[in-house]
This record gives sequence, C-alpha cells and structure tokens, in this order.
Amino acid sequence: MHTTLASPDLLRLIDERATAFRAVIASAPSLDVQVPTCPEWTLFDLAQHLGQGRRFRAATIAAGPADAPPAEADAENNMPAPREREELLAWSAATTQQLLDVLLAADPDGSCWTGWGITQLPDTCRSVARLQLLEIAVHTYDAQVAVGAPQPLPAEVALDGVEVDLFLTCFTTSAWPHKPTAIDYHATEGRSWRLTLDGDGGRTTRLPATGEDPDAAGLSIRGTASDLVLYLYDRISVDSLELDGDPQLLDLLHAWEPED
Repeated sequence: MHTTLASPDLLRLIDERATAFRAVIASAPSLDVQVPTCPEWTLFDLAQHLGQGRRFRAATIAAGPADAPPAEADAENNMPAPREREELLAWSAATTQQLLDVLLAADPDGSCWTGWGITQLPDTCRSVARLQLLEIAVHTYDAQVAVGAPQPLPAEVALDGVEVDLFLTCFTTSAWPHKPTAIDYHATEGRSWRLTLDGDGGRTTRLPATGEDPDAAGLSIRGTASDLVLYLYDRISVDSLELDGDPQLLDLLHAWEPED
C-alpha cells in the first residue's frame, strides 16, 4: 500500500541524511576532492550548495504563501559557507537545524512558495519537505561517491523519492507527440508507478501492488527504489536496471521538450 511519509518521518529522515552527509565531509581526505557525479564541484562546493539551498527553503517555508521568494531567502542562498572544515561542519549542522525548526513550526498542509509551477506536487510545506529529503539524500550519495564509498539510498527515503521526482518532473499538459504509451517504474520493495504519455500530456499514477493487472505498458523499468532514484537523477545508467518492453521510449522521453 502506498503512503506518503508523515511529517515526523520526513523530519527524522532529513536529519539522518544530513548527518550522513556531514560524516562524509568530516572523514574526507580533503574538501577539494572532486565529485564525479557533479563534475564541476568539489566536496566544499557540494556542501556549500546543500547548505545554501536548505537555508533558502527554510526562509521560503517560514514566509508562508507568496508569489515569489522573500528577500531573506535570496540572501541565504548567496551566503558563502566557511572554508575551514570544522566551521563548515558546524555551519552545515546549523543549516539542517534551521530547516527542521521551520518545518516543525509550519502547518504541513499550509502553502508556501515552491517555484516549481503546476505539477502533481501541491505547493505545501510537506511537499517541500519531501523534495528536501530527496535532494539531501542524492547529494549524500554524491559525497559518498567522491570518497569512494557510495551507499544505496535508504529504502524509506528512495520509495518516497521515486514518486516525488515523477510527480514533479514528468507532469505536463503538453500533448505527447508520439503514439500514446505508458512507462512503468517498479521498485523491488513492492511499489510501482505508471507514467502515462498521451494527447493530454504526461502524468504519474500509483499502481496497485497486487490484485489488479493493469494494461501492459510500452516499457517497464524495474530495480531497487534507490537505483530508480539514482537513474532518474542521472547518477547511474539505465543499464543498472531491468527493462521489459521498448527501450526506445526512453530516447523519445528524454528528447521531448514540452511547451509548459
């Protein structure tokens, strides 16, 4: 059964992933280590990006409903991180606590500026928390890759993350310019989603775990939830996953540029 992570779980997992990220920064041989999955960044750059982004989001959540991010959010997004390792770790920990405190005080279903337009994710504090968890988890993986010790995303995080990414990045009302089809994403942990592509655009729905046999998809993609997320974020290739159907649909999907 599909369930969206509750707010206490989101806060707990954000804290856990941020702690794992700091553990990599603390143990890395140098902050100048290049990050292969973010080739223009060093570990310092990655830590600064992660901290600035979380501070920005904390400010937008605290501001509540808005048509644009508040000035203080832009200021947080441009605040440089300290370059000395211990100060950077303290700054990163304070950043995480700032985000957690704001999320704890906010109404999870209250609205705030998100900047992502019309998607299948509502403009709520809970949605922002879900995306923050996903982004922290992926960047923790990036940091682990940089030091040669990559770990899968925790299943609890990745299962929510597959849905967040599909709901956010694959929704459009622009007509699919090819024959209507569907791409199914199956996590080996027991959850599945269908991306439908037709004249109405692209949209994702949850598939039942058992008991129903939906119409066959043009392509099915199967792997652990972690591998699905890492594929969706271009961290691993599709060769790491099991495909059943027409793989050329992925080429069409990646080449598609919806108008909205």
